[in-house]
Amino acid sequence: MENKAIVCKELTKQFGDFKAVDKISFEVSEGEIFGFLGANGAGKTTAMRILCGLSYPTSGEASVAGFDVYKQQEKIKKNIGYMSQKFSLYDNLTILENIEFYGGVYGVSRPEIKERSTELVKMLGLEKEAKKLVGGLPLGWKQKLAFSVAVFHRPKIVFLDEPTGGVDPITRRQFWDMIYEAAASGITVFVTTHYMDEAEYCNRISIMVDGRVEAIDSPAELKKRFNTTSMDEVFYELARNAQRAAD
Repeated sequence: MENKAIVCKELTKQFGDFKAVDKISFEVSEGEIFGFLGANGAGKTTAMRILCGLSYPTSGEASVAGFDVYKQQEKIKKNIGYMSQKFSLYDNLTILENIEFYGGVYGVSRPEIKERSTELVKMLGLEKEAKKLVGGLPLGWKQKLAFSVAVFHRPKIVFLDEPTGGVDPITRRQFWDMIYEAAASGITVFVTTHYMDEAEYCNRISIMVDGRVEAIDSPAELKKRFNTTSMDEVFYELARNAQRAAD
């Protein structure tokens, strides 16, 4: 039986009369690359905050890495990595200092931090820049470093919130190579993106519209269902009647 990294059943988040997330249900398998798509206002950010243990749902059920979103938020946080759309490292620390700081935050032992940070800097080809301030790195390198730090503690799941926003197409492709490597090592990847070509790289995707999951399947099956060769067209067909304008 396939193990599930994330399970959602009728998950709902309500603010007064407004349902930001409206009874969404889906499962994500361990090691899967799962795309979580939707137009602005669809409810993606609210749902992701719940799954990361940062917000309580109003109703429904959900577990992340086997932990309950109502009762075990701290355990969820220890078993996931997170990278936001906005760069999440410290510009006024060096590359090595950032790695060491986050390694400590994630509870990695000092000897392991030293060993893994050396490996990481070498893998990224940043040996000569290791003692330079992160603020001086090009955006693409910052994003690749931020992703590497998000999985530094070898979490069960990594949440990526529009991680490639603003970077060039070549760097985006390199970033996705890193995502594939993480998934191959057993890390489940939960990613939001506005780039429909990136949806093609996911094993499965869900598309949210006005707080609900309107479609969920592999990119190939969704294109077949909507009789198109483009994920852009699939997204347009589903999102064109959306009522909301802001998330």
